[in-house]
Amino acid sequence: MTTERIGVVGLGRMGGAMAERLAKQGFSVTGWTRSGLSPEKASALGIAAASDLPSLSAASDIIVLALLDDPAVHAVLDELAAIELAGKLIVDTSTVSPETLRVHEVRIKEKGASLLDAPISGGPEMLLAGTVGFYVGGAEQDFQRFLPVAGVLSNRIHHVGKLGDGASAKLVNNMMLMGLWQIMKEAVQLGGKAGLSRDKMIEILSGSPAASPAMRSRLPVILGETDNVGFPVSGVLKDMGVVFGLAGRLGVATPAIEAAHASFKEAAALGHGEADLGTVVRLALEGKT
Repeated sequence: MTTERIGVVGLGRMGGAMAERLAKQGFSVTGWTRSGLSPEKASALGIAAASDLPSLSAASDIIVLALLDDPAVHAVLDELAAIELAGKLIVDTSTVSPETLRVHEVRIKEKGASLLDAPISGGPEMLLAGTVGFYVGGAEQDFQRFLPVAGVLSNRIHHVGKLGDGASAKLVNNMMLMGLWQIMKEAVQLGGKAGLSRDKMIEILSGSPAASPAMRSRLPVILGETDNVGFPVSGVLKDMGVVFGLAGRLGVATPAIEAAHASFKEAAALGHGEADLGTVVRLALEGKT
């Protein structure tokens, strides 16, 4: 059992699953969230509750952030930089811009702490099973310190380079998935217009060399057999905004992602913003887009 104590900041779908998995694997876990952590939820997750960030920091050796977006990460890092951090390792698992953590690197180091970015590929159910992917950016010694924690959450751990490179790798990975749903949407629209049945199209596509584990795992959503949410349409749109921001700064054209963005935006406008991202294809199969 590790001697490192873990603090988790942000206990939404991803942070909550992470905290629960770590606690079940024998880690001492303390949680804090800006919206408040009830004793009931803390007990359900098997973790201790901190009343504020200074309390969480005092109870933790490694502080893991699982936050919604760039403003949330900036706000938490600003607050952390104002308290005692000597010897701490701060690991951000959020999907944010590669520049977000770099902005805070000097101040965090001046406080005696280290930073890693380690965005996650996969959903809460994969976190609970220990099968998500990690894309880690930062110093080798910090990566090695985080590895025992990452190893109980992930079976695909990539140390991709310096601080911020993890975020870049996550965005590149996300782009492939964003394009997948757009291409599948267009394929079923074309197949439907050409007279192919829904079931025959799904049979062909799910057995194709182009099929991916991500697509196969979403088939119950695509076929309308479940309303479970692995990752919502609204989350995809948020991540696309980060992709567009980085691509714009680097001068890279992203026409495929722009087409996918239009499809996810349309799904949200139809009232499916909090539905699973596979809903984009389901709507096309049903002739609603």
